[in-house]
Amino acid sequence: MEYVLCVNALSKNYRHFKALNGLSMKVPKGSIYGFVGRNGAGKTTLIRMICGLQEPTAGEYVLYGRKNTDKDIAKSRRRMGAVVETPSVYLDMTARDNLMQQYKILGLPSYDGLDEILKLVGLEHTGKKKAKNFSLGMRQRLGIAVALVGTPDFLVLDEPINGLDPQGIVEMRELILRLNREQQITVLISSHILDELSRLATYYGFINNGHIIKEMSAEELEAACRKCTRIEVSDTKALARALDNMKADYKVLTGTQAEIYEKLNITKLVAALSKENCEVLSLQERDESLESYYMNLVGGARHE
Repeated sequence: MEYVLCVNALSKNYRHFKALNGLSMKVPKGSIYGFVGRNGAGKTTLIRMICGLQEPTAGEYVLYGRKNTDKDIAKSRRRMGAVVETPSVYLDMTARDNLMQQYKILGLPSYDGLDEILKLVGLEHTGKKKAKNFSLGMRQRLGIAVALVGTPDFLVLDEPINGLDPQGIVEMRELILRLNREQQITVLISSHILDELSRLATYYGFINNGHIIKEMSAEELEAACRKCTRIEVSDTKALARALDNMKADYKVLTGTQAEIYEKLNITKLVAALSKENCEVLSLQERDESLESYYMNLVGGARHE
């Protein structure tokens, strides 16, 4: 597998606080890499580092074949576009003027492709409207438009759907998918809104306390997020005895609820419970969510 970014044992210390603690990760070329973690886990620190805004305390990363210590690492960074924390846009300028300014900053010889970028992010009809009068979603898309100047192969987005309304979230999702599928841009997207990330990502890195606790493909995650049957009974102690006899994989949640993680013969289970004078009150099939999977991972990491 070819990787756009390889991070090896990266650390960042601020006096007595470790923002990154030996973090290692790999972003496959062509992927939408979901960088999953709660606020303060180290996502933005890592992103600022690969963008050249901060230097690591220890460790290294390789971006398009160049180490961060290489003299010509800037050549690799030219293949990147990024929106870190908040979009870097001039609020008193139009969308077009913002893009023209970025063309000048990058020293590009002409404005070739400018109209295509505006159309790609859905801002081609904003005319003389200044960015300060844009909705939050429009500003986020303008930030991405600015990041797309110079035709990057790798786009880094830090919490791009944070604060957006439902329509803005849908527009952002469709834009990211289009950039990945039609423009073949590799995307690293950090978020703590895990339900939305699960609709986008093809690969995941789970971060907690400054280090990666798990990396996996979307297919591997789907297999790991096991389907289960949520069962409500009058007595989970009786249920546990019955399930133990059936050698079933289960987890007791409360005094009346449990989750069963495999297909069972329900008739046999009900019959076994009947002998224990235990009633089945309800049955419901469920899928483990990305959020609950992450919380289980974090819980496991704390006890390693």
